[in-house]
Amino acid sequence: MAANKFGRYVWLIDLIRSHPYITFKEISERWEDSGLGDGKPLPWRTFMHHKEAVESIFDVIIECDKRGYGYYIEDEELLKGGGLRSWLIDSYATLNQVQADTKLNGRISFEKIPSGNKYLQLILQAMRQNRVIEMTHQGFGREHPTTFEVEPYHLKVVSRRWYLIGRSPYYDEVRTYALDRMQYVSVTEKTFKLPESFDVNKYFEGCVGIIADREYDIERVVIKAYHWAIKYLSTLPIHESQKEIAHDENSVTLEFHVRPTYDFFQALLQQGDQIEIIEPQWVKEGMCRIAENILSYYKKKEK
Repeated sequence: MAANKFGRYVWLIDLIRSHPYITFKEISERWEDSGLGDGKPLPWRTFMHHKEAVESIFDVIIECDKRGYGYYIEDEELLKGGGLRSWLIDSYATLNQVQADTKLNGRISFEKIPSGNKYLQLILQAMRQNRVIEMTHQGFGREHPTTFEVEPYHLKVVSRRWYLIGRSPYYDEVRTYALDRMQYVSVTEKTFKLPESFDVNKYFEGCVGIIADREYDIERVVIKAYHWAIKYLSTLPIHESQKEIAHDENSVTLEFHVRPTYDFFQALLQQGDQIEIIEPQWVKEGMCRIAENILSYYKKKEK
């Protein structure tokens, strides 16, 4: 029952943000077809209850136009970007629709996130209580797992993987750990104070993916996109700094301000032969070395 009510609140937020200045009559009509109720119009009293619950649970205020024309989200910016509130509402709104419409059964597939969610609840508990965790972790390239303590600061999902960003007391620095590489996690009695200076957006500034390597400065990188990559990158940018600076009949020139880490090269490689690095020279040479290595693998097989 609680989950059903939660779904109703999310449905209301999603409807109003998608149709600003929507009237109560229109909301009631949409409610009839939503599959979340009994197929009847939404009572005014129920609507007001849901409106109050939305503000209490999500801190999202639904206001009415002064002329009484329609309802809208007071601060719509809260529901944009990569924040938890935005992600939760987007995810639950989709789940609502799928569950409510039996005609969609078996017709929608979701990507499975690797087994990192096994320890997700424990880590969330530690974050709520600001407690140090002890974990056994075996990173890629490591022959054996090691056990150590971490102060859990932040959780992040990148490319279908959960990552923990936290301070290592041993190295006295913030590091990133993939949850699916964790073999054991326990919450200790030790506590820590989350530094006021820690800003996850600043930590990942200029990063594409999960590698936040400060050995790489944020640089201006220019590429040319050809053919299908032009539309692909216009609808799914590699990085938030991506900006079109020129175009002609055959290509679009894009500018980035990023740390050219391994993750950035991987993002470019996903475009296959549809992109070309223009500058800086060392990034261009780095891609050339990757291309030469790929070509050498196939040449070996031909001999």
